[in-house]
Amino acid sequence: MEYYIIIAASLIIILSYLFNRFSEKSNIPSVLLLILLGIVGRELIGLFGIEKERILEIFTRIRILEVLGTLGLILIVLEAALELKIAKDKLKLISKSFFIALSGLLLCMFSIAGILSLSFDNMDWFTALIYATPLSILSSAIVIPSVVNLNEKDEEFHIYESTFSDILGIMIFYFLVQLGNASSSIVALGDFSFGLAVTILLSVILSYILIYVFQNLETKVKLFLMIGVLFLLFSIGKLMHLSSLLIILVFGLILNNYKLFFVGRLKKYLRPLAIENIRETFLMITIESAFVVRTFFFVIFGFSIALTALLDIKVAIVSAIILIIIYITRFLSFLPYKHENLKRAIAIAPRGLITLLLFYSIPEEYFFEDFKSGILLFIIIVTSLIMTSGLLKKDVKNEEEISEVE
Repeated sequence: MEYYIIIAASLIIILSYLFNRFSEKSNIPSVLLLILLGIVGRELIGLFGIEKERILEIFTRIRILEVLGTLGLILIVLEAALELKIAKDKLKLISKSFFIALSGLLLCMFSIAGILSLSFDNMDWFTALIYATPLSILSSAIVIPSVVNLNEKDEEFHIYESTFSDILGIMIFYFLVQLGNASSSIVALGDFSFGLAVTILLSVILSYILIYVFQNLETKVKLFLMIGVLFLLFSIGKLMHLSSLLIILVFGLILNNYKLFFVGRLKKYLRPLAIENIRETFLMITIESAFVVRTFFFVIFGFSIALTALLDIKVAIVSAIILIIIYITRFLSFLPYKHENLKRAIAIAPRGLITLLLFYSIPEEYFFEDFKSGILLFIIIVTSLIMTSGLLKKDVKNEEEISEVE
């Protein structure tokens, strides 16, 4: 059996690489192909005499989707932070992406919560808000690899926006969960604000310490040591109910912009060549590791979904209404700003890894049986296809412009 597992894992990685190559040419997100691979694998696995229910039971018992999703999220945010430059000329872009991410998230959350509470008879407003939060978050796991062919300004905007959306969405989700368990909203807000302040302070202090220690490591075996330290800090932060993703984001931003943060007396402790080497090493390992983690996450998700879930009429209707809300609220969030390529920007609103991760993190006391996982699959597929359409139109337009010049 172990050899079959090794063969299956190897084939999945090879196919994922081919899907990525195809995605680069076609702009069709490889995520959709990975989910499809999982669905097909679920249907074909019976031919080898293996019980699907047994495998699903194992996946559920070890919470493999939650583990892979968390690892993938850490790596994706770190990868994004390591590619973002902080400069005076980018402050306007950063602030714009932050406020669009925040306003779009809040508008979408409350609108979807309203629809869910109306669609399901026994779902109260607070539970609807918890379920609406994952559905309102952009997927940086899909956005970041999909916008690499855009111009630098648009690419940076979408990387910033999707990363902010992930972090803000996670913070709001866990704040809502904390609010539901608190004795009063004031206590919950106080605990949340204190935790956020502590997280930011710790993030900055730890980032300085880690960069200083990492630059002085002489051992050859340090690549996964550094990643292991970050995973450890993230997990400890989660256990302490801190916004751990901020630790990863702040570390990546300080490492990538060390000249901006190590000034004055701190500058003398820098070894620029060593830090550049660390940055390149981190970037390489995060890109490679995120590829593997994302591959298995979406394949396993596809494997765990029954196609019959998509045939439910109520699932289709609720999903269609949520999709309309997603794009209306996205349009509204862009209204206060002048944004070039607005139609394409509105189309880039995929849901994915973080949506699934938070959905599987909903506490048992808020679990609502009538909410079908088919809604998640429906929305992930359609938002990815709409993003693909928006990116393809951009390519067609560019080809027409080139032909006119010729």
